[in-house]
Amino acid sequence: MNLVSSRLLSAAAGALLTLPAFFVQVQAGSEEQVERAPLALVTGSTRGLGAEVARRLGAKGYHVIVHGRSVERGQAVVASIKEAGGSGEFRRADFLSLNEVRELAFGILDDFQRLDLLVNNAGIGSDENGRLVSADGLEPVFQVNYLAHFLLTELLVPMMLDAAPARIVNVSSGAQTAIDFDDLMLEHWEPDGRQIGRPYAQSKLAQILHTYDIAERLEGAGIAVNALHPATFMDTYMVRQAGIEPRATVDEGADRVMQLIVEDVGSGHYFVDGEPARAHEQAYDEAARLRLRELSLELIGHGG
Repeated sequence: MNLVSSRLLSAAAGALLTLPAFFVQVQAGSEEQVERAPLALVTGSTRGLGAEVARRLGAKGYHVIVHGRSVERGQAVVASIKEAGGSGEFRRADFLSLNEVRELAFGILDDFQRLDLLVNNAGIGSDENGRLVSADGLEPVFQVNYLAHFLLTELLVPMMLDAAPARIVNVSSGAQTAIDFDDLMLEHWEPDGRQIGRPYAQSKLAQILHTYDIAERLEGAGIAVNALHPATFMDTYMVRQAGIEPRATVDEGADRVMQLIVEDVGSGHYFVDGEPARAHEQAYDEAARLRLRELSLELIGHGG
């Protein structure tokens, strides 16, 4: 681990509660990397919505970091980007391990000087193996959908400052339920048998709380942060796995994500059908946003 990585790990573990600590100015990567394509990281991009967004970004001239757990699927997406004349590479990380999230971030910090676009897209409806806790002892859906992205974002924002204007897009959902801070890991929640239920809805609302919180903290820094509900029940692996009849195509969802990447849509918004929309009421509770941030910092400081 290099000096940059060490500094950022220390910051993420517990020093990001104030604005000055958050804006750690760093230089990462090769000094020879002066002229290059804009860099984009799309999490969960080995299939479905993420893969389609990655391919579209490649076509727009980005060097795309494709992320996921499957090397085979990831390399196939990279190959499709290159076959279309674009540039890309694959990086593996399982978001059920916070250490692997850190390794993903540190690898990017080591290899590149700046990051222009972060699309936080990876998500699950339930743990495929039926586990109730992750390797870090946390509720799996909350960790993959929200906390892993919280950690990744906290680690990568400093290098995004060097790329400003830059953008962060959080792929959330219209399925939202209030976060129970007294039972954040849902230890006392009784599963209702559905694969997409309260854990998913809580994690997606957490993404929106984080979107509003970080957009406020980054105001004036040149990084636009927005969240969206891309489409209802897209034809994806997660929807089919849950036994839900798809109602929308992946292309429709990708259109909405790309809108937040290429259009001037401002910052600190939640979008539905291409327009700013009202999220769950808890998203507008400043005390709830602060509590989630503090709990998240505690969890990434001790998890893994």
